[in-house]
Amino acid sequence: MAAEIVNPRSDSDASTEQEAGVEPLDSFDPAFALHRGGKMAVQATVPVRDKDDLSLAYTPGVAKVCSAIAEQPDLVHDYTWKSSVVAVVTDGTAVLGLGDIGPEASLPVMEGKAILFKQFGGVDAVPIALNCTDADDIVETVVRLAPSFGGVNLEDISAPRCFEIERKLQERLDIPVFHDDQHGTAVVTLAALRNAARLSGRTLGELRAVISGAGAAGVAIAKMLVEAGIGDVAVADRKGVVSADRDDLTPVKREVASFSNKAGLSGSLEAALSGADVFIGVSGGTVPEPAVASMAEGAFVFAMANPNPEVHPEVAHKYAAVVATGRSDFPNQINNVLAFPGIFAGALQVRASRITEGMKLAAAEALASVVGDDLAADYVIPSPFDERVAPAVTAAVAAAARAEGVARR
Repeated sequence: MAAEIVNPRSDSDASTEQEAGVEPLDSFDPAFALHRGGKMAVQATVPVRDKDDLSLAYTPGVAKVCSAIAEQPDLVHDYTWKSSVVAVVTDGTAVLGLGDIGPEASLPVMEGKAILFKQFGGVDAVPIALNCTDADDIVETVVRLAPSFGGVNLEDISAPRCFEIERKLQERLDIPVFHDDQHGTAVVTLAALRNAARLSGRTLGELRAVISGAGAAGVAIAKMLVEAGIGDVAVADRKGVVSADRDDLTPVKREVASFSNKAGLSGSLEAALSGADVFIGVSGGTVPEPAVASMAEGAFVFAMANPNPEVHPEVAHKYAAVVATGRSDFPNQINNVLAFPGIFAGALQVRASRITEGMKLAAAEALASVVGDDLAADYVIPSPFDERVAPAVTAAVAAAARAEGVARR
């Protein structure tokens, strides 16, 4: 079966609301009109037109397939949807910029994620919103659901639990587990930064970056930049630069301190920005203009908070050579949809047992390469609607999986 991108709006639902004396929300906002009835449905991929079709699709024909899988479990990949479908799992605790709004309220976002998987990567996905927030409960639930899926995309789960949940699931499952808020953001950020550096005639190793935000995205970006060979990177939380001399760090932040901030910076984010080559914002808030002005000549500002970037592009352009945001109405949008559909498509294509750091780095390199000779200050990352993106990322991830020994075909 496949997820079909449809809007099964029921006009009777709207009529019922009107009869009850309630004006449908559709009347006021087109977003509600689009979402009525949900944004996706399930569609069969085989016909059931007569008793012969029925006997093959269901009993008795299905028994032959079930028995074969029971004898050779790997056949499940060939004779069910398992090898081409992803579970999009959330507990609703960190939804977009809305925070902890619960599982039901998270469903429109999870549906949206599922249709993006299909639209941009050809991957079927099922939204699963869990009514539990304990890390172990989430892990146990996903482990029990895992036989039905070829991969798990964790979504909108708050830090620091998201790190533990992902790690434990990776340890217990033999299918790809990927927390998109962490790694999808990191892949696209690295791709854009590679191209910004290329535009300026520099390498990553010549750059010093400062990240505002030590949550899921900030930590993952820092790790990936270090893996990719950044000159130095410092991460700042609400209390300032994450450094080894602080006694208030969580275990995750202590790990960050162990591999970042070679310069030994301490104090405020603003102080760390003095002379920095790169600002990466994944925290919200506002960075004062004088701090942006204190950055190195030819700096890059990636202010990705939505809807209000940490540095407004009008301000950033006064001082930076390349400006990127998380918004679609400005050039250089850092959008996760550039990464996760192709990453999962590549992993599923080769039946990878997990998604490795090498596969993520390969995805970033492939994404950056799509820009090619069209590289410009307002074009360091391709559009999500560029049809070259998903195939390039898919092929690179599949090749990297084979090279790293995690591919099973």
